[in-house]
Amino acid sequence: MRRWLRGLMLMALLLPLAALGQTRAWLDRDQISMGEVVALNIATDQPVTQIDTTPLRASFDLGGQSVRRSFEWVNGRMRRQTVFALGLRPRGPGVWSVPALQVGADRTAPLRLVVRPPTVEPAQPESDLFVDMATDTRRPYVQQTVGVTVRVHHAIPLLSGQLDLDAPPGMTLQRLGEDLTYDRMLGGRRYHVIERRYLLIPERSGPVLLPGARLNALRPAGASGWLGDFDTAPVSAAAPAILLDVQPIPVTAPQPWLPLHALHLRYLHTPTQAVTGTAVNVDVEAQADGATAAQMPALEWPASPAVQVFAEPPQVEERFLDGRPQTFVRRRFALVPQQPGIVELSGPRLPWWNAERGRAEVAALPPLRLQVAAGQAGPLTQPATPPAASTNLSSPANKAPAPASPDRHTGDDWRWLPWVGLGLCLVLVTLHAHRRRRARSPAPTPAVVARGPTLAQALDQGDLEAIAQALRTAAGVADLEAVCARLAQPEQVQAVQMLQAARWGNGAPAAALAALRRAFAGGPRWQTRAQGVDPLPPLYPN
Repeated sequence: MRRWLRGLMLMALLLPLAALGQTRAWLDRDQISMGEVVALNIATDQPVTQIDTTPLRASFDLGGQSVRRSFEWVNGRMRRQTVFALGLRPRGPGVWSVPALQVGADRTAPLRLVVRPPTVEPAQPESDLFVDMATDTRRPYVQQTVGVTVRVHHAIPLLSGQLDLDAPPGMTLQRLGEDLTYDRMLGGRRYHVIERRYLLIPERSGPVLLPGARLNALRPAGASGWLGDFDTAPVSAAAPAILLDVQPIPVTAPQPWLPLHALHLRYLHTPTQAVTGTAVNVDVEAQADGATAAQMPALEWPASPAVQVFAEPPQVEERFLDGRPQTFVRRRFALVPQQPGIVELSGPRLPWWNAERGRAEVAALPPLRLQVAAGQAGPLTQPATPPAASTNLSSPANKAPAPASPDRHTGDDWRWLPWVGLGLCLVLVTLHAHRRRRARSPAPTPAVVARGPTLAQALDQGDLEAIAQALRTAAGVADLEAVCARLAQPEQVQAVQMLQAARWGNGAPAAALAALRRAFAGGPRWQTRAQGVDPLPPLYPN
């Protein structure tokens, strides 16, 4: 009998120790609303530093993780315990099972979690917390940008929170910028508002249900503990879902497809006068209501044979106004007139689709009228005409004969004349030889032109830079403008201008190459230069 009682007392002492040594898992709540986070706690005495959470990732989104370790003495022996805490967010409503996890040599038991549908709090002035959501249109077209605005109204303090908005199938969702915070009065009550903006782009037509945005947050629930720490209580709210009726792309829509609410073009700077060969700048701005910068087509100036057009890179600015994106594109064009007179140029134009009225439209600027004056070339340098010898050299014929002195011979006054005649002959011979050398030698080029392939080889290769180099080398000049000035055929001049536009990035390289091969098939045709008249008479006339 005493042995039985002694064994029973020993079992009573060992059972608590065995319970303390087990590994166990529990949830802080077994029922939550959709979008809320539940804490999974795992306590163990196993010597582990981390837990494999791979089985949880199939059904849950993992949040933060914390580890707390403690040590205590039990019956004279030190015992350690580790508590792991993980945040779990279920991926939908329903009944979920938290799978078992391996913790060292032990294994936890599976747990059951009930997830309720999200709570939709109506947007009423007496509510402490509510979420509303709005779209700029309910009937968008495929690939049309839809602006989505989500606002969280709270009249109670929030310690932390998470706002989620899921993209439905067949749509892409992108968050825009940073959150806005401000205060708002509703029904005589002040609310703190957190505003977040999104871009929604449908990729297929038909009815699409956009789920409401969800907020899960923590609010203070009162003080606890001797340090006055605050307990927290979870709060949640969700906006009502929105049904979108996505329209297909119309058959008569212009390409590229650009669905907008509005599109405006305007001149920022327009000149009225110009000079041939000299560039004038024109600034143009496009304002698109309902498009991002990536959706905007390039802003181009129509081609014209009367001017050369060189465009600078565009300057783009994106804004979010009236619940949807707006894009401002500014671009500068350098216009170089090619002929004098009154030149009227067609302005830029952009075709687009009016999503509000359901029709194709074209945004165009009025024609630009320029009074072009002829360019004035610089003065030509003429060779200096040597002065006549009679104006600089003293001649006895211009002097009155000096009276003969009875003490001097008359022939002594003419002894220096042979030397003067010899010097005059030398001056004339030197000037004449210098002029002949200048007439025979080619004019010096302003820059050293590098040697390269011939024009025919460059045209066969199709290299625009090599063609430009070969033309400069053949003309003996340093730029293509001087090449155009030396060419005699207008077709070759126009082909060189197309080459220059393609090298500037404002023309079509393939079209320029075809025009060059066609114009220079028989070689360049240069203008004939008039030979200058030698101002000096020939030293030995025929």
